[in-house]
Amino acid sequence: MSRVTVYSTDPCPFCVQAKALLSKRGIDFNEINLAKDPAGRAELAERTGMMTFPRVIIDGEVLGGFTELRAADASGHLADKLAA
Repeated sequence: MSRVTVYSTDPCPFCVQAKALLSKRGIDFNEINLAKDPAGRAELAERTGMMTFPRVIIDGEVLGGFTELRAADASGHLADKLAA
């Protein structure tokens, strides 16, 4: 099982950017596309308290969206979290 899960939807430029950043860093991830799953969207919103996409989750902990992923990458926090 992948340690990183990306919840996405279509069309979503931020989802594309998040997946591209992870791929560029060589980070394996599991993508769950909720474009046609309203129940899944509702469950994700309830779980994370957020309605936007993407939602990046590492080891069951919500990192955030693309902005938070990019910041974690730039600060080294993403590499540290995945090294743990």
